[in-house]
Amino acid sequence: MNNLSITAIQVGPIQTNCYIVANEDTKKALVFDPGEDANKIYNYINQCHLTVEAILLTHGHFDHITGVSDLVRLTNAKVYMLEAEKDLAMDDRMNCSAMFGQRVTLFPDILIKNQEELSFLDTKIKVIATPGHTKGSVCYFFEENKILISGDTLFLESYGRTDFPTGSDFALERSLTMLLTTLPQDVVVYPGHGPKTTIGYEQKNNPYGSGV
Repeated sequence: MNNLSITAIQVGPIQTNCYIVANEDTKKALVFDPGEDANKIYNYINQCHLTVEAILLTHGHFDHITGVSDLVRLTNAKVYMLEAEKDLAMDDRMNCSAMFGQRVTLFPDILIKNQEELSFLDTKIKVIATPGHTKGSVCYFFEENKILISGDTLFLESYGRTDFPTGSDFALERSLTMLLTTLPQDVVVYPGHGPKTTIGYEQKNNPYGSGV
């Protein structure tokens, strides 16, 4: 098993979890959802002597993408996003940045698809489309290390809201059911907000997943 470390850095006014996943042997790293505070994220990367292989996004809401452009300039890393999410990321009304007095837009460098397998950090990462919070929401599953980066699809005893553009209660319920019935119980879940959890715990305690 690869020697991976995960560091959460809370960024922006909504305290979004930006995750830095690093291979401690090679010092290569991935950055998930740099929602703001690019300099804060980059300072940590420098302090740990890491090289960023890519920036991976779980979805296109402003609190998950505002820091992307600045971090790209600092690291030259490519930005990955599910293909179905690109229209939302490019529209400041749909990604809710205009609602908060900002004008944030983003066009990812590389568009990925459901069930695609990415190779970073000397391991494999499966792309799992989880529509509901937004149409193009995605989770990233490190099967070997039993890690799930869940974005705003799944929180500790909760899940993401669906009342923003492209959100869907029905779609989110299907996505949650899929995650809670197909992933092993000992998978550790790293959500877009709040503390980490596990699939097994959520099967028993999540208001939607209870009894799965």
